Amino acid sequence: MGEPLNDPRADPRVAVVQDEHLARYPGLAQAPYHPAERYPEYTGPLAAGENHAYAAVRQVLADLGLDRARFGTPQWNPIGDLVPPGARITVKPNWVLHRNEGPGGTDCLITHASILRAVLDYVLLARPARVVVGDAPVQVCDFEGVMALGFQPVADYFARAGAPVRVRDFRRTTMVRSEQTAQVSEERQTLDDFVLVDLGARSLMEPIARDYRRFRVTMYDPRRMKVNHRPGLHRYLIARDVLEADLVLNVPKLKTHKKAGLTAALKNLVGINGNKDYLPHHRKGGLNRGGDNYARATLPKRLAEATLDLANRHLHWPRFYARASRFAYRFLFFDRIRGLPTDIEGGWYGNDTVWRMCLDLNKVLLYADADGRLHDTPRRAVLSLCDGLVAGEGDGPLRPDPRPFGGLIAAVNPAALDWIAALVMGLDPARIPISARAFAAADLPLATLAPAALAPALNGRPVSLAALAAAFPSPFRPPEGWRGHCERAAPHA
Repeated sequence: MGEPLNDPRADPRVAVVQDEHLARYPGLAQAPYHPAERYPEYTGPLAAGENHAYAAVRQVLADLGLDRARFGTPQWNPIGDLVPPGARITVKPNWVLHRNEGPGGTDCLITHASILRAVLDYVLLARPARVVVGDAPVQVCDFEGVMALGFQPVADYFARAGAPVRVRDFRRTTMVRSEQTAQVSEERQTLDDFVLVDLGARSLMEPIARDYRRFRVTMYDPRRMKVNHRPGLHRYLIARDVLEADLVLNVPKLKTHKKAGLTAALKNLVGINGNKDYLPHHRKGGLNRGGDNYARATLPKRLAEATLDLANRHLHWPRFYARASRFAYRFLFFDRIRGLPTDIEGGWYGNDTVWRMCLDLNKVLLYADADGRLHDTPRRAVLSLCDGLVAGEGDGPLRPDPRPFGGLIAAVNPAALDWIAALVMGLDPARIPISARAFAAADLPLATLAPAALAPALNGRPVSLAALAAAFPSPFRPPEGWRGHCERAAPHA
């Protein structure tokens, strides 16, 4: 290994590489996305044309200071700063869905395959025993469709080379949905492939656990949620490939998110969990009725929620589920014509549930061993590299619009990455719970330093937080439910 790193919870370094000329990806015809130039550490084939995505990944790893002394030599091994030869490494992209539910395309939706190709090349320089690339996208995602967006040629290239890389779909439940039916397949993977981790009273869900009967997640039976989350019990079902890893390399997409405000390193861990009914995303009802799904309960919203609950209890009745789901959203027509918000999936700034669940997963990743037991010190290394060459704004995570940004962000501490991600997006991380609460002093802390102690570098030059924010004055467009509540210098409600 190179120079040893300090405790990742106290690591202040965040590297940002950003240039508007980087705001695009190599075309699908260029897969498997070889680099265009012969770097000293690289001995494989070269691309016929430009591949600035590969160059940007290389630069952000160097700017983070990984194996700094050997950069520019054939021996440079940035991932070797984190794990020794023979390590088990899991790479976690954002593969949330095979298509954008809006008109924005997939470049702003998922981690691009050209970024993952470069990441895997540097992972393999560390001579790992095993590399798993895996995610648990939403249950209606066509996993083969995601692979066809550029990663299948990458996987085939490494297979031909004999590299120890395999791809995993971490989902245990999938759904094939059409206009008239919704066909659910459960237990697609054995429970032996997962580890049950109970955070118990150490969970950030515990302060709101009195409301456990209200916990909900879209397209899952709410009765199952009560089995996994209630006072004193907060269980997550984590892919064994994640908890057996010596290093998890988190490769999210930079996007706004209608439930969490933004999605970067911290939110991306939702995809290490095998069943979404372990993941409370909001609480049923409005603030005026004890929930956090929306601000004010109305009769149409209450009827819509009740109908969705009924549909989700009968997922195995395909026609009934499909028809009841459509019927539920018709109730909201009456709020729409009155000019009231119609989101009933926790898509607003008052959602006090989703950030807790996401930070719980980050605690699990940092502190749970391969058997699911919690420890008081980190169990594995984590490195996050966020893909923002083409980022997403607006109605993320499933309907984002493309934001040509030209940026990559890397950090050892995912809380640090998210704080900086919010700043470069023109948002205020202190007003977004998932980024602000990650730094709160708590049991099983994710960060043991204050945001003011972060040490960002922009294109290789150290900058202050204020200077970094000033370099990105144009904010990403937030989701509708967050507008006026997450931007920098915006008035508090």
